[in-house]
Amino acid sequence: MRIAVCGAQGQLGAVLVERWRGHHEVLAWDRRALDLTDGEAVRRLVAQTRPDALVNAAGYNAVDAAETAPVAALEANVCAVRHLARAAQDIGATLVQYSSDFVFDGEATAPMEEAHPPHPRSVYAMSKLLGEWFAMDAPRSYVLRVESLFGQAASGPSKGTLAGLVSGIRAGQPVRVFVDRVVSPTYVHDAADATLWLLEHQSPAGLYHCVNSGHATWAEVAEEIARLLGVSAELHPVRTADVVLPAARPRYCALSNEKLRAVGVDMPSWQDALRRWLS
Repeated sequence: MRIAVCGAQGQLGAVLVERWRGHHEVLAWDRRALDLTDGEAVRRLVAQTRPDALVNAAGYNAVDAAETAPVAALEANVCAVRHLARAAQDIGATLVQYSSDFVFDGEATAPMEEAHPPHPRSVYAMSKLLGEWFAMDAPRSYVLRVESLFGQAASGPSKGTLAGLVSGIRAGQPVRVFVDRVVSPTYVHDAADATLWLLEHQSPAGLYHCVNSGHATWAEVAEEIARLLGVSAELHPVRTADVVLPAARPRYCALSNEKLRAVGVDMPSWQDALRRWLS
């Protein structure tokens, strides 16, 4: 199978390329290879290379900055997806689009399934939801919601909230952690393996929550990091009401991955993924 990975130098994209090469022909496209906001360039390159699957790991992820730069967020998270969907339609390719837990408002009290109504509360969140809808224009598509990504390719830097927690705890610094924000962290290596499973097994197309199993508050995640590192952490609890940010964050964003399990992908627990990452 020939797979084109867009955003091939990002946190997730680099892992997709690293783990899939050797199993399939992988085309690694970064910004220099393809400007996803240029519709004609997208259709031209896709027509020339004719991949069986287009996997979009690129996007605008500056949540707070999107509030004052909505055009940039919409171009990267909506228009680019529309271009990829049209290009996939031209050649009959499968499209994979990664989305976010931010499409929800955070008012749930139990892990959300794919049918839970979205209710975005920020520019970034709306752009990700619109991207989901445009991805569905492809003849065959998978929309995979991930959240709180952690992990990296062998040669890549650590990024994200969990990387920041690990850095602070290892350094013995005071670390502020939310005690009322609930998440289902996603290990990028597990997300990569799940995505490849769907493609290789031609699983039913559609929307899936592609997160590690289980959920926890950020405080509980930090406590588990400290336990695995074998150190004492100085954790300072904060609540969402105590922190004012330009863009609203969903307070409760635990996701159920039962639909993914039903098609044969059993995602490991976030604790198991965290242990593998730290070791």
